[in-house]
Formats: sequence, structure tokens, C-alpha cells
Amino acid sequence: MNPLAYRTTSLAIQTLSNFFKARVNLHGTENIPVGAKIFVVNHFTRLETILVPYYLHKLLKVPMWSLASSEFFGGTLGRFLETLGAVSTNHPDRDRLIVKSLLTNEAGWIIFPEGRMVKNKKIIEKGRYMVSYAGGKHPPHTGAAHLALRTEFYRQRFMWLSEHAPDELDRLRPLFNLQPSAVIDNKGTYIVPVNLTYYPLRAKINILHRLAKRWVEDLPEKFVEELMTEGSMLTAGVDIDIRFGTPIEIAPYLQVRRVVKDMCKPDPFGFDDPLPCLKCMRKAALDIMRRYMRAIYGMTTINHDHIFASLLKHSLTRRLRMENLRLRAFLAIHKGTTQAWMHAHNSMKENQNHLLLNDQYGKIADFLSIAQETGVLRQERSTFLLDQRKLRTIFDFHRARIDNPVAVMANEVEPLTQLQRMISRACWQPGFWLRRRAARYFQEKAEREFEHDYEQFHIVGESKPKSIGKPILIRGRSRKTGILLCHGYMAAPAEVKTLAEYLGRKGYWVYAPRLKGHGTAPEDLASRSYKEWISSLEDGFLLMRNTCRHVVVGGFSTGAALALELAARTHDIAGVFAVATPLRLQYAASRLAPVVDTWNRLMKRVHWEDAKREFVENQAEHPHINYSRNPIAGVRELERLMDVIEPKLADIKIPAMVIQSQEDPVVNPKGSERIFQRLGSVDKRYLAFNFKRHGILLGDGSQSVHRAIGDFIDQLFIEESPVGVVPGSGTEAEEHP
Repeated sequence: MNPLAYRTTSLAIQTLSNFFKARVNLHGTENIPVGAKIFVVNHFTRLETILVPYYLHKLLKVPMWSLASSEFFGGTLGRFLETLGAVSTNHPDRDRLIVKSLLTNEAGWIIFPEGRMVKNKKIIEKGRYMVSYAGGKHPPHTGAAHLALRTEFYRQRFMWLSEHAPDELDRLRPLFNLQPSAVIDNKGTYIVPVNLTYYPLRAKINILHRLAKRWVEDLPEKFVEELMTEGSMLTAGVDIDIRFGTPIEIAPYLQVRRVVKDMCKPDPFGFDDPLPCLKCMRKAALDIMRRYMRAIYGMTTINHDHIFASLLKHSLTRRLRMENLRLRAFLAIHKGTTQAWMHAHNSMKENQNHLLLNDQYGKIADFLSIAQETGVLRQERSTFLLDQRKLRTIFDFHRARIDNPVAVMANEVEPLTQLQRMISRACWQPGFWLRRRAARYFQEKAEREFEHDYEQFHIVGESKPKSIGKPILIRGRSRKTGILLCHGYMAAPAEVKTLAEYLGRKGYWVYAPRLKGHGTAPEDLASRSYKEWISSLEDGFLLMRNTCRHVVVGGFSTGAALALELAARTHDIAGVFAVATPLRLQYAASRLAPVVDTWNRLMKRVHWEDAKREFVENQAEHPHINYSRNPIAGVRELERLMDVIEPKLADIKIPAMVIQSQEDPVVNPKGSERIFQRLGSVDKRYLAFNFKRHGILLGDGSQSVHRAIGDFIDQLFIEESPVGVVPGSGTEAEEHP
């Protein structure tokens, strides 16, 4: 090996990586042991032969050499692979070179046990590991295990000879090209399983493909496919998760009487001489191979495509409802990510509400487009027809990633038996049971989070009783309509309890969730963002949507703003009502919140805690519910929420009602009027009350507000509902002294 060429090539790869959009994530690097190491890696693309040596060298600061098929060692490509530290599988001294470099620990080795790229990712057949390729099938190679066993065999033999037969040791050294000064490392030999997972997997025409077509005439079909697939990964951006598993120590496999006898005898024998212990070594190599294959494929980083493809594979019916596919995927992800065996992609560790709401990140739409383009799914009105033959048919090996990527996705996670059982059980469950599971999940999540937050932030003498902050669920007489009610800033579900009870008496299901940071203590609120409030309301909406056929969303103050935000991006809400919605705040101190919040962050950074002004006193209208201290950071988040809402109002097309007190001391009525004017709804109404307080859902006269909201909801399900009137016309307003 040429160290200078190796370092120069690594530098070139580092330079090229700056131009590519692939994102490489390393996991489990703490599993890499001290000692001689063979890394066994799954082989799906040609990128592994470049990326894995580069990142391992960068991580461990030692050369990383690898075995590569002899077909690539010719011309420019062969010379490039040699500078990367690749050795041809046909090299006459291959095994001796590997063992020697491992004995001295001068380099680590990378071996692909499949022996070739597995483009279709089909690695399991009848419960056994079996590599499928263009020429047929074969079991994974045991070469890595044999080399590790031979290395450890000679390591221990060298150590024994140094004490008992130094003459034989002197004879062996030249056979391994070991200088007299070379030191045999005594830290042992290990095999480290490594898994690479790519996401998303999309084969498209890209710049690398176009350049190759321009420069090379009659480009072979398999290279066209590789440029479309792997070129897209590099140029369009792909997440590459490299995961290192628990190392397999080789020494224990040699603790067999026959092996020890051969290892510790003074008689001379050559590197390739047959030994009595060879049969034992072959059995051990087979056991090791099965072990590292289980480890490699057990570390697959599961992503959304894997879940969707597996759901199609296990589907019991040809006709699929999108709602049920979403629910099955959502529930499978949430259950799976709590299991120790599941290595989830980062996008699956985040909030998954988008799968059930508006597919904000395009996870479902992107997968469906691939499935439809390749004929796996065909849309028919509101359902999809599934052709499962597309998931079982054997396609041309070199075109599998283009012609049938959905089957490739499903094949990749086929070895994960626990995932397969979980997906299979999900496919057996009918739609009504899926909805019940989802509703129960969101209810239990809300209760669990409240208990956790209350215990963490509770302040004796300041925090309100648990009954104030606990989410409220009122069961209706039928599941036709559910109402989602959201409380305001610095408040709790108890703030909307009387309205919830009024609507419950009318027969509706009603749910009042707790916004994160509320119902506990001001310190909790100070640590939250408005995005967490949005997420809390989403959870409540999904609970109600999986409980009732229709859902109406509404709220008070900040809760009203959140209800409007939800209605702007969710298309299956029956109606929305907003009471005392903040678009402008009356008190001038709110304008200083961004400045004070920035000051507090700066003081925190310089560790000058005494100079911070984190809270201001709050003169609460309802002190048995509201916080007595208002966090500056919370006011800043409220301002951000108001900035976000206004541009979205035109997207609200459903029936809407805006309610405002004309003498509200907290919320500027002009803001509510502006909200009404900007709503995109045709059916909208504005109600103005003449209360001299902000909290008009509680106290004297609040019954009139309750009735107005109840009437609005009742009329939503009448064939013709009244169209609202512009504020100021007087025909829709109720006035109270």
C-alpha cells in the first residue's frame, strides 16, 4: 500500500464531499473496540467502497483497506481503488496480507459479506440469509470470519512460540513479511458489524447521469441504473446512516481443544497447510457469519418508506383507504420507536402528527407517487387499488431500484422479524379499532405529560390544584360531532370548563386539552415555544377526529389563535370559532417583550443571572386559574404566534365565527375585526359584546356567549347556515351593559 496515495485520495474525497448533498450520520462509534478490526458491511451501492473507508479513517486515524471484486481492477478505476486501499479478491497473497496487517494492527479491513452489491436488497429466503443477484443466489460469504479466526489463531500462536519455540517464531516472521522489530499486537481480533441505510431512495435522471451519457457511448444498462440511483443520492441529497454494532470477539471461538492443540505445538507448518482443527474452524466461521449477518441487518435504520412499503406487503385487501394507511403507519411508528430493537431514522423520532393531519413534510405523498409510478398502487376515487404481485415479482436485478423501488424498500426490512410481526398485526386490525387506538393514544399521552410536567414544575403555594390543569373530556350522546376547546395564555382547561359543560349538555363530545407549559407553574411556561402549543392542540384535534365524524375547533384568546392556525392548514374541520383572539395586545409592555427576552438570553450566556428580568406580575382576572407571574419568554412566544397567524387567515375556508368584547382590556378589538376581514370563509360572522373584561367565557353574562357558540355549532349541520355580517353592521351583535 502507498500511504501517500492513500492520504491524497482521502483528501480528494473530502473535497468532493463538499459539493455533494448527502448527509452522513454515524451511530454507535463507541462500539468500535481497541485491537485488530474487520468491519463487515452491507453492500447496496458503490458508494460504500468509498464512504466507509473514508469515514473510518477519519474516525480512527488509521488506514482502512478493503476487499473488492477482481472485475474492477483494470484501467483507471483499478488504480483509483488501489489508492483507496482496496485489494482484489484474486490477489495471490490476499489472505496473508490481511492477516499480517491485522496482527500488527497497522490497518483495519472492510469486507462485504454478500460478496457483491445487493441491488434488490433481497437477503432473506425461507428464514435464511441468501443473497440474490443477477446470476442466481448464494449464501453470504464466511471469508471475514475465516480471516478473523486465522488472525487470532496466529496471534495466539506467535505469543505461545515466543515463550516455547523462538526458532519456529523466527521462521514464521518472513512468511508474513514481518520485520524483526515488528510487534504483534496483543489486544485481540474483532469483527465489527456495520449497517448503511439510505433515505430516501429515489432513482432519477441527474447531472452525473447526463454527463456520463454525453461522454460515453453505449453506456451499459447496469451503469445507467447506478448513475440514476447513486447519482441522485449524491446530488439531490440523501441521509446515510452508518451504524456500528456490538463487536464480535474472536478469541472465545478458538477455545476448543483441537484448535488449541494445533495452535500450541512447536512443529512447523505453512500458512495454507491443512490442519486437524480446520473442520472446527469452518464450523466456527459459519456461526460467526450468521451472527454478524443478523447484527448487520438488525441495525437497519428504519424510515417512513420502510413502514409504508411493509404495510402494502402485509395488506390483507387490495382496496386501501388512505385514512387507514395513515393510522397504521402512525401507530406502528409510535409503538416501534419505544422498542429497543428499533433503530429509527431521525425523522421518525419527531412528532408524527403530520401523518394524520396534512402530510406537511410530504412523507406520504412522496411514497404514493413512487408507488403509483411503478404500478404498485392505482388510485380509484377515494381509495387505492394495490397490486401485490409487484411486490413479489422478480424484476431484472440491475433495474430493481428503478422499476420496483417499493419492493426494494420492503426487502430491506424483511430480516427484522419483530417489525414484520408488528406490521402484520396492524394490518389485521379494522379501521374502527385503529381509530380507537389512536384516540386512546392521544388521551393517555396528554394525561401522562400533564402528570410529568406537574410533578416537575409544581410550586407549593403557587401552583393550582391538579383539577385546574388536567385535560377535560366530556362524552356526548353520539359520535357525530365533537368540539375541541382551547384555553388561553397563562390559563388551563378549567378556563373553558363551563363552556365545555354547556356544549356537553347539548349532546356533543367536548375535549379541552392542556397547552404545554400551562396548568403547572410559570417556570414551565417560560421554557415552552408556541410550536409546542400548536402540537398540544394538534394532539387534541386528532383525539377528537378519531372519536367523532365531525370536529369543530374553537378557543379563547391564545387558544382562539391556535384554533385558527389549525383550521388554516387542516381541511377536515367542520367549523371554527374564535373568542377574544389576540392579533394585537392592548398593553404597551408587550412591545418590550422581544427586547427583554433578548436581554435575558444574553445575561444567561454570560452567566449574569441577577441581571435577568424573567417574569412580571400578572393581575389575573381569574386567580384560581391563571398564573400570578407572566414569563417574558412566554409573551415573546405569543407575539411570534400572532405574527404567524395573520398570513394564514385567507386559507381558512370553513364556516367561522369571531367573538370579541368591545372593551377588552387585553386584546385590541381592532385585531379581531382584522381577523374577521381577512378570513377566507364565505360563511363567517362577527359577534361583538360589550363586556369590560377579557375573560368573557366566565362570569356574569357568559351564558350569552355560550349560547352564541352553541347556536353556531348547531347551524353548521343545517343544510343552509346563515352567512356572517361585517362588523359594525349591528345585525349580528349582542350587546350587554
